[in-house]
Amino acid sequence: MLDFLEELKKTHNDDASICAFNEIENHIREKKFGLVFEEHTEAVDEMLQDNIPVFCEDPERRIYKDKDIPWNFIIEGDNLQALYLLEKTHKGKVDCIYIDPPYNTGAKDWKYNNDYVDGNDTYRHSKWLSMMESRLKIAKELLNPKDSVLICTIDEKEYLHLGNLLEELFPEAQIQMISSAINGKGVARGAEFFRVNEYIFIIRVGQCGVSELPLPDEWLGNIKTSTTKQVRWGSLMRSGSGSNRNDSPGCFYPIYISKDKKHFMGAGDIVPIGIDRNSVEIPDNVIAIFPIHDDGTEGRWQYSRDKFLDLQQKGYARISTQTRKDATIRYISEGWQHRVENGEVMVVGKAEDGSLIFDDEEYIQKYIPSNQWWIASHDATEFGSKLLQKIIGKRFSFPKSLYAVRDVIHFFVVNKPNAVIVDFFAGSGTTQHAVNLLNAEDGGHRKCIMVTNNEVSLEDAKKLTEQGFQKGDPEWEALGIAKYVTWPRTVCSIEGHDINGNPLKGDYGIETEAYEPDDEVQLISKTTGKPIRKTIYRKVKRQSYPELAKIKKSDGFVCNVKYFKCDWTPRKPEDYLLSNALCLHIKEMIELQNSIEVDNVKNVLILNKEDFRKYVMDDEAYKHIENIWVNQNIVFNSAEMELLNAIGFKYIPKEFFGQELKEAAE
Repeated sequence: MLDFLEELKKTHNDDASICAFNEIENHIREKKFGLVFEEHTEAVDEMLQDNIPVFCEDPERRIYKDKDIPWNFIIEGDNLQALYLLEKTHKGKVDCIYIDPPYNTGAKDWKYNNDYVDGNDTYRHSKWLSMMESRLKIAKELLNPKDSVLICTIDEKEYLHLGNLLEELFPEAQIQMISSAINGKGVARGAEFFRVNEYIFIIRVGQCGVSELPLPDEWLGNIKTSTTKQVRWGSLMRSGSGSNRNDSPGCFYPIYISKDKKHFMGAGDIVPIGIDRNSVEIPDNVIAIFPIHDDGTEGRWQYSRDKFLDLQQKGYARISTQTRKDATIRYISEGWQHRVENGEVMVVGKAEDGSLIFDDEEYIQKYIPSNQWWIASHDATEFGSKLLQKIIGKRFSFPKSLYAVRDVIHFFVVNKPNAVIVDFFAGSGTTQHAVNLLNAEDGGHRKCIMVTNNEVSLEDAKKLTEQGFQKGDPEWEALGIAKYVTWPRTVCSIEGHDINGNPLKGDYGIETEAYEPDDEVQLISKTTGKPIRKTIYRKVKRQSYPELAKIKKSDGFVCNVKYFKCDWTPRKPEDYLLSNALCLHIKEMIELQNSIEVDNVKNVLILNKEDFRKYVMDDEAYKHIENIWVNQNIVFNSAEMELLNAIGFKYIPKEFFGQELKEAAE
């Protein structure tokens, strides 16, 4: 473009043209911060111009286990099409979005407008970014702005671009990237280093934070040596940086204890800078303890005088004579205080100095791990591919480890037993499986909505084409990912059998190998000739998921699932009213929004006066109604309204299709 401008300047050298050329050149050369890419229009974008997406239920694909639990949903179709409708039913209501989008490796791992994108496509990065941007914009609208999280996995091919895109779309969120090892043996990259990891972007919205969890030893890494399952009493005197008297003058004061070192006797006034502590008058019946370091220099307490007195009154401070000749003051940190106050650590009494005595033998320590994960159960081969093959056979390449998905979601929904979790790149259906595990573990009722297309693999597409089949034929659709992988995996895992009807073997626990001290021996050093002691270790197996080990795979899960398929209806139909066409798909929208089944017994939909007479005017039917939704266009008299009000009726939400009807002048 710049070269072309130079050519134009040679033939158009009048002042106005030169000024225009210079403005264009300045704009081209203007520095930009952020992501600049060629935006592309997808086929689904073009369909949206003249058509309205709708959901149609597939009655042949339905799992019903318990009438008292919410429903989950599998949606077959283009995820942009599905997200258009999810924005109507779940705007601001989703607690967690987990997605594993195509990694754009150049190996024809995803389609754009019905064509596989490979490494020869010079626009493959911009096509991928366009695809992601349009979906992430709607995903942002789904998330609860007060407290929610978006989790997105990716590898090195697009992580830089994705990171920039996320920063642009979520400027107010807290974004962190985790490196997670998913293949310990490594994947060859030609002349490059072997790849063993992938990246997980965590986008925390509002007040969302990472919850502390009890974790196996392999999670703890370098912090393992500093952890304890018992309440830790630390020194009240500050150490490390900022630990000198001058660093916090308000934290230098004497703490008084009894002469026998068994009782607290209050605290003296703050000793200002410049005043010798030895000049402070001390009551006769007490011992005064100042914060003095081992080298004799003056330090400071962790807390101000008033805060210490409050701490001591609550029993969080104690007198210690165990570590040195003189008594010292110890306390429990705010983290431990919180665990005591919320009941995680049991208080069984008080010591003579007023400090609390805890029964912490059964306490399970909880942690927030680092952002470098090397977890055996996250191996995608062992706990992704092999696990899935045992359920449905070799039908899908590169599924996520079930435990990798379960673990990362767990950090954000452990305290949300009714969370709504969405995955709009569902693929093999790992997310529903993981959510079922979490619910089985703690009795929660978390809901999962998965969206996936029904594309066939490149290999299957070639075979089907050679056999004379094409997209849309039953033979073609039967091998699509939604029907051939996602749905069978969901059915089998919930019902506890493989694709052939055989019970699944084993449980959901995982044993990992570790080494622990076994014995000590005395040896003679070859270099010094002096005796040395060495520890002998033995290999042991440990259960990484003790709670999951109680869940047998053959027992399946208590889970209800509906299967919806995306479809279209014209925005401006010629032969019928748009409102009549859309009424046929209101049922699915209500079910999706409320995680229920509209059975016209307990949950009733009134679209016309005939429905009203059938369900409301009938005394036997009326007494079973718990929830009822009513078409706003029906006119009721006062007696009819009284019946509806008595059961707390709701109008069909306008946000479902109100805008589309308005545009159609209905």
